Amino acid sequence: MRLPIIKNLVQFIEENDEDFILETTEVLEHLSQESNIKDEEMNVIGELLSNMFGAIEVSKMIKEGASKKEALNTFMKRVMGSIDK
Repeated sequence: MRLPIIKNLVQFIEENDEDFILETTEVLEHLSQESNIKDEEMNVIGELLSNMFGAIEVSKMIKEGASKKEALNTFMKRVMGSIDK
């Protein structure tokens, strides 16, 4: 996951709608089922999906009242905590 990409996607959600991101994740998940996808391509799809789902989580925290900075920090701490385990 890359914080700059998540920040950009959160901004996109704020300016547009979360549904665009959700529909894009559906397309990427569908593509990932293709048997001819190379490992490198699968890694890119996985990274994109991780960033998009991360942005959706951050967006939800913002809607619940957290500031953008607070929501991003909380999310990244949660991610880093799960990696450390």
